[in-house]
Amino acid sequence: MFSDFAAFPVTINLNSRRIRGPYPEKFKETLSHRAGDEAFRQISSWKGYEKTPLVSLSSLAEKNGIKAIFYKQEAGRFGLGSFKALGGAYAVFRLLAASIKKETGLDATADDLASGKFKEIAKKFTVTCATDGNHGRSVAWGASLFGCRSVIYIHETVSQGRADAIAGYGAEVVRTAGNYDDAVRAAAEAASKHGWHVVSDTSYPGYVDIPRNVMQGYSVMVKEVIDQLGGLVPSHVFLQGGVGGLAAAVAAHLWEEYGENTPAVVVVEPVNAACLLESSKAGEPKTVHGDLETIMAGLACGEPSIIAWPILSGITSAFMAIPDEAAAQAMRLVASGEAGVRLVGGESGVAGLAGLLISATSDETRRAIGLDENSTVLLIGSEGATDPELFKEITGMAASEVEKLA
Repeated sequence: MFSDFAAFPVTINLNSRRIRGPYPEKFKETLSHRAGDEAFRQISSWKGYEKTPLVSLSSLAEKNGIKAIFYKQEAGRFGLGSFKALGGAYAVFRLLAASIKKETGLDATADDLASGKFKEIAKKFTVTCATDGNHGRSVAWGASLFGCRSVIYIHETVSQGRADAIAGYGAEVVRTAGNYDDAVRAAAEAASKHGWHVVSDTSYPGYVDIPRNVMQGYSVMVKEVIDQLGGLVPSHVFLQGGVGGLAAAVAAHLWEEYGENTPAVVVVEPVNAACLLESSKAGEPKTVHGDLETIMAGLACGEPSIIAWPILSGITSAFMAIPDEAAAQAMRLVASGEAGVRLVGGESGVAGLAGLLISATSDETRRAIGLDENSTVLLIGSEGATDPELFKEITGMAASEVEKLA
């Protein structure tokens, strides 16, 4: 049965440094409702904007002794297949708008840029980034939407399908040796040499403003979730790890919204790329070395974002590392309809769900994180079939077939 997750090994570290109480003022310089409202105002005005669905997995909740499970399905976001559409493209917009303001004194809107009003300025502008797939697709899409050039760096294990999807938005795609973090360095070096603008979803010393805008764009989906829940406050939220940008953006928004009633946050990573779990153990950001190989390509990151980590260290209840097969099984589960509905969930997109289902099978883990029959769990289904061939290989079904049967 797809629903049997008890056999999967898991590493979990409870966070003794969690801060209780309201959202600290010091974190509002990174992420805040005020900045989130501006991101929502801009992004919700873009052509094609729609709220993504919040799906109740009631059948799955009942089978696992949980009151309710809600899955925010980001597969349809702006037609890009993932939540990343909210971040990279928003950061591209902010960069271009700032450049236009500096050159002309005018405040450019997204409509201005999309209509070509400032095309002479925009066409001289080049953005670049490193990606495992989804972030690069968002940056490339944003560049095509707002009229500038993009050069996207991918590492050696990124699938050709993901590379082709990025190129489909007019980007120049450059494949490098090594892992994701090596691609990050290659993009930064090229930007320095050519005068390009790095639009990264991870931050490092001296580079925080643009990743902050990327993360603030992600908060749009949390604003939607709060509205869709209609006053219901989740008890838990299981979030994908990676560099920490998604997890910190969601957790910060929930923390500022709910204060002392913030859900228990569980961050889930692949065992081969668990930099946040290792950072939790050490009490400071730690880098995980090696090839970081995992089917959860969007989470194959070895270095935490320096602006995401303090927020996650402050609010996360537990950090968890799961094997690839657990994510694959979660993909098959939601595609099959065993969860009560059929969903297209990508390898990284279902990591939070896999972490929840593993946790639900262990009495010890349930007690440790306070998961019981009264729990209401929020999951972010962060991607759909962003690599269609791999999705079919894992689930045995094409994404279009799953959607047709849904």
